[in-house]
Amino acid sequence: MNKAFASQADLADKKITFAQLSPHCWAYTAEGDPNSGVIIGDNAILVSDCTATPLMAQDLIAKIRTVSNKPIKYVLLTHYHAVRVLGASAYVAEGASEIIASRGTLELIRERGAQDMQSEIDRFPRLFRGQESIPGLTWPSMVVGDGKPGRQGSLSINLGGVVVEIWHPGAGHTRGDTVAFVESEGVLFSGDLVEFEAGVYTGDAQLAEWPATLKALRALNATALVPGRGEAMRGNSEVNRALDYTERWVTTLYRCGQEAVAAKMDLKAAMAHTRKAMDPIFGQVFIYEHCLPFDVSRAYDEASGLKNPRIWTAERDQEMWAALQA
Repeated sequence: MNKAFASQADLADKKITFAQLSPHCWAYTAEGDPNSGVIIGDNAILVSDCTATPLMAQDLIAKIRTVSNKPIKYVLLTHYHAVRVLGASAYVAEGASEIIASRGTLELIRERGAQDMQSEIDRFPRLFRGQESIPGLTWPSMVVGDGKPGRQGSLSINLGGVVVEIWHPGAGHTRGDTVAFVESEGVLFSGDLVEFEAGVYTGDAQLAEWPATLKALRALNATALVPGRGEAMRGNSEVNRALDYTERWVTTLYRCGQEAVAAKMDLKAAMAHTRKAMDPIFGQVFIYEHCLPFDVSRAYDEASGLKNPRIWTAERDQEMWAALQA
């Protein structure tokens, strides 16, 4: 292997922002690192995505405690990726009684959670500081829906003075993505279904289905957004900017994958072909280089007819990287 993954060399701390978006909704963002959302009611608090380790979760908990002493009762897993979910035990220690996920996310944890955990830890050491504090995989205690997309299978939680609606809007970043929406305040917590000015990781994505899911989110007419990565968005026009950004990434990437397969390119050639289209548009954003090898691999696979993403393991990571470096 000629060089390390870009993420392995990304060791500099990011500037963290904890900002209020509406009377009950807050965004915890960090310059392209995974975001979290916080909804504070009169009786309880819900946290959407809970960081990569219990040690790192302590910073978010400390930020919450600067504005509320209400109990953190609920933790939402917007999807199964380790960087989002392995900090959950810190909130359980704070008294969280429910860890919420979709049916699809539960299935993905069962199917590939252990492999994904090791793969992500090896790829991105900075985001897994304090990994020794991780007790193991995070398992939901409350499962939303039956795996079918749509708001009809939603879960409503009254935190006291504010209601949060949680549902699986459709496949995209994974096949089990879940969102939280505070309709009374127009605030959407999208997880990695939506990003802004940051790399869109698609290594486990359903690329062909993702645009339809974004269309469903656009129909909510949200006036604020906590994306999976990137700054929080205020105003419907800014929310739509983030939706447009994500859709452009996904559609450009998948089109390049389809073209590469049609031309019978190998993976290295597919990467070069994709860069011609993607670099001028996205090459400057946070974690672009981190995401692109995994994204091109998935686009190539899906365009080749592999609807269900192959499981990433530490070994597969290295095989993919060797193919690109050959």
